[in-house]
Amino acid sequence: MGILIDDRSRVLVQGFTGREATFHSEKMLEYGTRLVAGVTPGKGGQVHLGLPVYNTVEAAVRDQAPEVSVIFVPPLAGAEAIMEAAEAGIKLIVCITEGIPVLDMLRAKAWLKKYGAALIGPNTPGVISPGKSKVGIMPGPIHRPGPVGLISRSGTLTYEAVHQLTSLGLGQSTAAGIGGDPVIGLKFVELLEMFKPDPQTEAVVLIGEIGGRAEEQAADYLKESKYPKPVLAYVAGLTAPPGKRLGHAGAIIEGGQGSARDKIRQLAEAGVTIIDNPAHIGRMTAEVLARK
Repeated sequence: MGILIDDRSRVLVQGFTGREATFHSEKMLEYGTRLVAGVTPGKGGQVHLGLPVYNTVEAAVRDQAPEVSVIFVPPLAGAEAIMEAAEAGIKLIVCITEGIPVLDMLRAKAWLKKYGAALIGPNTPGVISPGKSKVGIMPGPIHRPGPVGLISRSGTLTYEAVHQLTSLGLGQSTAAGIGGDPVIGLKFVELLEMFKPDPQTEAVVLIGEIGGRAEEQAADYLKESKYPKPVLAYVAGLTAPPGKRLGHAGAIIEGGQGSARDKIRQLAEAGVTIIDNPAHIGRMTAEVLARK
């Protein structure tokens, strides 16, 4: 079953005719994702990759009825693209763009709430339900359908975890990269809540990193909800010094908050199985599932 997307999801690409969007749209089409249209302002009426191009999201929604949008636009246009999709009625927006200004994203978050849209990202590799649909830039061939839900702040570690799970014959129900920027849409808590009733998902793996409070919020949620499925977590950045950004704009320890050690302690107190080495993600997940 999976969450967020399935083989029926109709997907729109914003920034469709750009180089990156073209490359990844081709990969999504090859995977079987139901791309139905693209949007590039000023190129409406053209056909690209066999699909119609529109000037606005509103026009694309009116003609093609997509429920999902994936955004490939420059950072200074990112928030506007998110808001345009939300206002047009898109219910799931996946924003690949990295480095959207924080104030722009705060405005976009208010827009999302106003129109009832969910956002994955920005600065995300996307979301995939293996064998059904992929919306984003993750490599399709390393995924396979299976019982493990994966939620990650790191694109690279997402791929590493997926590869290990697939190599062990486990596979994934849905893998979602929530994004590494300071202001993002759906976080660990919301996705954990979505995985809870999903019959395909038997365990959930969280991949966190320093900065922010997403992991601490997840720990609080898991404690309060008496979560019914096993949860494992790996948190990157255990040796990162305060004030030093770790790759992502949001991965920085500030004001004494957001350290990997604190995140690990709180997750462990919530009953989460802590993975101490990223090379052990697959093996430890298999062990946890074998004990169920």
